[in-house]
Amino acid sequence: MESAATQISDEVKNLDLERYVLELETDGLTVVPPEVTGVSPEFLDRCTNVLLAKFTQMTGGCPITLADGPTGELRWPKPAKTGLASLRPKDAPPPSQMLIQQLLQLDRCFRDLFVNPVVDALIDHLIGRAPIAGKMRRLSSTNSFVKWQGEYGYGPNLGLHCDQGGNPLPWGPKALTANATWCLTDYTREHGALAYVPGSHRSNAHPMAGAAKAAKPVTCKRGAVIVWPGATWHGAYPKLTPGLRLNAVAYYRHQAVLPQENMIVTMQDEPWDDCDDPAMMRELIGFDDVFPYQAQNQPVPTLASAA
Repeated sequence: MESAATQISDEVKNLDLERYVLELETDGLTVVPPEVTGVSPEFLDRCTNVLLAKFTQMTGGCPITLADGPTGELRWPKPAKTGLASLRPKDAPPPSQMLIQQLLQLDRCFRDLFVNPVVDALIDHLIGRAPIAGKMRRLSSTNSFVKWQGEYGYGPNLGLHCDQGGNPLPWGPKALTANATWCLTDYTREHGALAYVPGSHRSNAHPMAGAAKAAKPVTCKRGAVIVWPGATWHGAYPKLTPGLRLNAVAYYRHQAVLPQENMIVTMQDEPWDDCDDPAMMRELIGFDDVFPYQAQNQPVPTLASAA
């Protein structure tokens, strides 16, 4: 990737984020503490409570707490081999993780979380700008990984992958996708932390066999946000302790990359502007983007004599 000494935006400078940019450039990942992003414990509590209530509603009433995880018996449908399920072999034990999707629709707390100016400046640095169109980062999806105790996780290879792996090679110096994972619980290896291979983003390639041996856990406290570009090799360790590992994930894309959720459609009748920065949210969703268009969006001349 480009050196941290080049193309540093005014936002990065004004927010004093150069050290985090340097970590992104050298390691392919950075951890920003809550005292830098400005999130409060009360705000984190709200996000947490919304997710726990949503889990119970989605599972048909299964109780769940941070301390104990799900306390009811869960039965899984036969998974399609897509998304998270594709990382697990057929003989793997039942999952100990569920994905809650479309967080922007759940509560304003997530809309506020995902217009955080500190994270936006770092994501903008990773994905870059176009001379005319300006900032090119857009939201691809918003999710929460609800993870409880289970010895298998993603298996021995830790599920290592690149988020932008669906895009054809060769990749360039700017990220095609990027991830900001807000930690709603502490992250440690035993607690099922994110795993990543430092410096792997510079390979601009998919993980090699045996890469898990070079992986390291991302250790941080509740309220921290973990940011990395789509080329970084990452996965997760199994959660060996009771209770939950909980997060809220904003997954970003370059404007030219297909989104995971079609937010221009799914959010148009939702309260997307009920957040701290409606202008940023409008841009992140892509309501005013030229592409993809749904009707004629370029000028059409008319016969002069008909005027």
